[in-house]
Amino acid sequence: MTVMTTPNASEAHARVAAPTISSNALPKPELITVEEAKALDVARMTDMFKAHLNPGQLHFMKLLGFHKIKVERAEGMYYIDQNGRKILDFFGGFGSLALGHNHPRIVAERMKFQEEKRHEIAIAFMSQYTAALAHNLAQISPGDLDMVFLGSSGSEAMEAAIKLAERVAGPKRPKIIYAENSFHGKTKGVLSITDGQLYRAEFKVTDNTVRVPFGDIEAIERTFKSDPEIGVIVLETIQGGGGIVQAEPQFWQKLRALCDQYGVLWVADEVQCGVGRSGRFYAFEHYGVVPDITAVAKSLGGGKSAMAAMIARREVYMKAYGVPKTAMIHAAATFGGIGEASITAIETLNVLYDEGLIDNAAATGDYLLERLKALQAKYPKIIKDVRGKGFMVGLEFQDFSQTLPMVLRPVVGMLDDKLKGSLSGFVGALLLRDYDVLVAFTEYNRNVIRLLPPLICQREHVDRFVDSLDALLARGIVAIVKDFVKSQMT
Repeated sequence: MTVMTTPNASEAHARVAAPTISSNALPKPELITVEEAKALDVARMTDMFKAHLNPGQLHFMKLLGFHKIKVERAEGMYYIDQNGRKILDFFGGFGSLALGHNHPRIVAERMKFQEEKRHEIAIAFMSQYTAALAHNLAQISPGDLDMVFLGSSGSEAMEAAIKLAERVAGPKRPKIIYAENSFHGKTKGVLSITDGQLYRAEFKVTDNTVRVPFGDIEAIERTFKSDPEIGVIVLETIQGGGGIVQAEPQFWQKLRALCDQYGVLWVADEVQCGVGRSGRFYAFEHYGVVPDITAVAKSLGGGKSAMAAMIARREVYMKAYGVPKTAMIHAAATFGGIGEASITAIETLNVLYDEGLIDNAAATGDYLLERLKALQAKYPKIIKDVRGKGFMVGLEFQDFSQTLPMVLRPVVGMLDDKLKGSLSGFVGALLLRDYDVLVAFTEYNRNVIRLLPPLICQREHVDRFVDSLDALLARGIVAIVKDFVKSQMT
């Protein structure tokens, strides 16, 4: 007797899914596999970077010694390189690593998401994950900031913010105020309110913008009074690229009052200073004020995904996009609120509060500032200023001439502008080479080292960083310069 067997589901699927390769099939190019990519050595990585990514950027990486390092893995406060060397991360991915590297709760939720084959793209349908994330952001946000747009980057969130604000302001009030030394992104729209010629280059930016000094409430009031076409003002609550610059506390109260008086919409850019970095979820919360629109990104992705959000007052959002006719003018893009990124952000927000990381940013951030100010008192000819809030700290060095003996200052002083950034670069490079500490820099004031450690940073990490910096500065400027020159020869 013949026994008929029925194939199981996996066998049937395998037969159906197996492609038929004809003799006319396209040949596969010489592609690198994931495992081969993992095994690339520094020399091969360098060749590919020069050939296919950004050969000019490699110049700066070589100056700082970054080009010698291949990161094999990262955990908590540390990168681990090809030699097993642990590098203390005070760079923090420009503020993208609130939870540190590979936080176990984030990793676990993402693995579960993948194992259960949950949906990523939910454009045709509602997504339970975007709905929950929007709810959580509304719960966290003060006042009536409760309407959420999800994207993938700070630039995208800020683009959404200025489009919303401009639409609500209306065609009779199309002008937007922005601040000197601002950074709001590199995409074409927000480039018009990013105050950096390096980034603007020769691009044609929109001309409906007005620049004012950051933190100058009198200049803002004069502009409001003199130009009735002003409809929007966009400000970072703490300027990152400008060198970790804060306005006086009373500035924000006066700004809110002026915006209400003149009917101007205030957009607070919290892409870098938000998500707990300042010791509050939003930096503007320190001042008891609420903007009309804000934006967060970077750390919202938990260090594992690209996630950004614009959060607006409901009244503002509904005026722009609140009816079916206007609802799709600026609806989510394909990857806005993608599933795994959304659950990563949901878990990130829970971890922030469950582990007290915002409170830690406030308390341990104060300790970092305290220790750095003591170092400034010890080396006043080298360190010009220490400033910041929470774990967003700027360490500004003196102009190069001011660190030298008095007799040399007049001659070297003529070169200070060209030498800007050299001392911070020397210090950053030697901190990495000799002390296994990574720091960041700023776009506009090149004399500033930017410190954006993960919010899991503890006093022991602060002590290691400050003690390393102390030991380096104790060498003296001449020795630091000599040591840096030697580092370029190896």
